[in-house]
Parts: sequence; C-alpha cells; structure tokens
Amino acid sequence: MQTRTVRTERGVTINLRANERKRELIDRAAEAVGKNRSEFMLDAACREATSVLLDQRLFLVDEKTFKQFTAALDKPPSDNPRLRRLLSTKAPWDR
Repeated sequence: MQTRTVRTERGVTINLRANERKRELIDRAAEAVGKNRSEFMLDAACREATSVLLDQRLFLVDEKTFKQFTAALDKPPSDNPRLRRLLSTKAPWDR
C-alpha cells in the first residue's frame, strides 16, 4: 500500500490506496459509529499506534537512568491507607 503526504492549511492529508472491498468495509463501519471515513480511519490508526507504543517491552536508557529506575523498584512501597482499605473490601459480586 503506497502513501503520499500533502500539507494543507488544516493539517496533513494522508492518502491511502485500498481496493473497493476494503473501502466499503471501512465505510460501513464508519457509518455504524456515526463517523466519516477519514475520522474512522484516523481514530483506528491512532488507537493502534498507541497500542503499539504502549506494548513496547525494550527500553534503552543510560546507566544513570537505569540505576535510578532500579533504585525506585527496590525501594519498599510507601504506606497507603486508602489502597489498603480498598484491597481489604469485598468485591460487589462477592457480597
């Protein structure tokens, strides 16, 4: 799939090529949620991009940052009475 970027006054336009079957599928889904094709595709792409970025498991940091990170992990948790109370409360479905 080839993409082309064109700058406009309102932002950046992203052109995508899709076959008719895929376009119709996207159009039906967009209509089902009350959006136009562009809004639907941009929302879907942003959701997927966020998911990909949040799912990263490898982070490269310098030695100083790594030491700060491991020190924070090794530090005992601070007392949190509200959290302690929440965790000791029965769940609504267990009542």
